[in-house]
Amino acid sequence: MEQYIAAERRYMEADSMYRRCGLSGVLLPKVSLGFWHNFGGNDSYDRSREIVRYAFDHGITHFDLANNYGPPYGSAEETLGRLMSDDFRPYRDELFISTKAGYDMWPGPYGNWGSRKYLMASLDQSLRRMKLDYVDLFYSHRYDPETPLEETLQALTDIVRQGKALYIGISRWPLEALKFACDYLRRHDTPLLIYQGRLNMLDRAPVTEGILDFCRAEGIGFISFSPLAQGLLTDRYLNGIPDGSRMTQNRFLKEDMLTPDLLRHLQQLNREAESQGRTLAEMALRWILEQQGVTSVLIGASSTGQLEKNLRCIR
Repeated sequence: MEQYIAAERRYMEADSMYRRCGLSGVLLPKVSLGFWHNFGGNDSYDRSREIVRYAFDHGITHFDLANNYGPPYGSAEETLGRLMSDDFRPYRDELFISTKAGYDMWPGPYGNWGSRKYLMASLDQSLRRMKLDYVDLFYSHRYDPETPLEETLQALTDIVRQGKALYIGISRWPLEALKFACDYLRRHDTPLLIYQGRLNMLDRAPVTEGILDFCRAEGIGFISFSPLAQGLLTDRYLNGIPDGSRMTQNRFLKEDMLTPDLLRHLQQLNREAESQGRTLAEMALRWILEQQGVTSVLIGASSTGQLEKNLRCIR
């Protein structure tokens, strides 16, 4: 593939493309690119490279990763490291790169959850894989009910003070733990930048649980992962389960989830989208961005064509 030179017009729609993250100085694109699927060691590097180039050329500056994204674990970060070497090193200061630790990563008692030892070791490994000196954002990937919150939060604070991350985020913490984290981090001069939660038209838990309201009131950004409900909020399952779909792999998306009632609901949502002149996916993404307090939606992509379609939600 030829040497990459980013599109000169990548920021032409900046006024409509970016939102301020809470009360911080950070602007994030309304649509961010997630590396959860399609960027691992079992995926085509050339295809991954094409998708990431297309994303950046169209103003997507935020790439979201985690230590265990792949498969195999760590390989999505290795893909990003290769992309940095091949294409994106000259553009590092234009990128906002996040990674996370909290789920199982290596064997034994120190490769999981929220201990200081795990978080610090994991970030060091992530930086080596991604060939970076620092990340812009480091998340606690999930709430740990056993480790004292002070230990997890002090580790995050110290990571910022060491210069290994510029900002701190948390993902999938319950509301009371989020409140504690917000207060602790503010008192230790590392205010919480962003909360990552699953919010879509089929799962509105951050709204019903009060998390989105709390983030908005406290000046914390919010980014939605799984905004298309693992593909349910697309045209892929409107007529049942197609061969070769993610649901047939029976991993994150189980076949028994597509009940007759859900299928009828999806078909009704699709009719609403068609009446608006939009696709179901486009309507679903726009619905999230219309929720007060949402900064960005985090999408995956298996092709540039899919990414191009999803970007229509901001137009």
